Amino acid sequence: MKFKKILVTGFDKSALDENVWSRIGKLAGKIVFEPTSDVDCLFSKFNKIDKKTIDSLPNLKYIGLLATGYATVDCEYAKSKNIIVTNIPGYATESVAEFVFALILETLRNLEKAKQTGRRGDFSGDGFTASEIKGKTFGIIGMGRIGTRVAEIALGFGAKVLYWSRKRKKDIEKKGAKYQSIDILIRKSDFLSLHPNRNKETEKIMNEKRINAIKPWAVFVNVSPMELIDLNALEKRLEKGNITFIFDHPDEMDKRDVKRLAKYKNCIVYPPIGFVSKEARILKQDIFVSNLENFLKGKSPNKVN
Repeated sequence: MKFKKILVTGFDKSALDENVWSRIGKLAGKIVFEPTSDVDCLFSKFNKIDKKTIDSLPNLKYIGLLATGYATVDCEYAKSKNIIVTNIPGYATESVAEFVFALILETLRNLEKAKQTGRRGDFSGDGFTASEIKGKTFGIIGMGRIGTRVAEIALGFGAKVLYWSRKRKKDIEKKGAKYQSIDILIRKSDFLSLHPNRNKETEKIMNEKRINAIKPWAVFVNVSPMELIDLNALEKRLEKGNITFIFDHPDEMDKRDVKRLAKYKNCIVYPPIGFVSKEARILKQDIFVSNLENFLKGKSPNKVN
């Protein structure tokens, strides 16, 4: 069995390696990059796929997302039309978890200033201060794959790890992490890392009350969608100057929102590079094509609807 025609939206040929396109080509009669209604398979990344889009593709059987998040897709409506939606879970777990600590360590050790100072030929080390992760309280909201790996690394640093998740995670508790209510966790944490999947329940999970409760001088890291945070409340807290906020999803935000946050010295903005390791790219592409192959075999292990 093969697809008759695949429509690719939201990314171009450069997003996948040539050998991957070759694998896909064996599964379809034709691959197109311009909108057309006679397709039975749709590839997407972050494009909005709502009821209108789905209705415009009457032959559609499968939506393959080149991403982990699927909040941009009306999955329930797709299900009502017998359209399978698959995502790519877990491909960048290690890459993103390690990136969280790269962000924290860069901030704690003032590495950007150190590099600039060294380039100027000043090797005295004067004027630098630092803080350690060991012995501090590391709070994690959302204990999925990435949250769990972040917890493991934090424990390796010697931090006291607290976590909140919709379900208790006994495996990570056996390693030393302790379950705590989200509001108490926020008040206690010296480092706060946000990892829930984005959905209707988690949007603005960091509301005004919780943002105001963040411990003074804490480092707050978000490598998840910014829809999880009340931006107006965050800006008011940044104005006080007593927390550091770091995030890496400006490409998915309104440019005006990025600009109003980035003007604060205690807000550090990175491009979306947490998932770009070589290892993650290879695994991402393999899962993406495997999802397609499995669907044609009557299986859908990464179905989200």
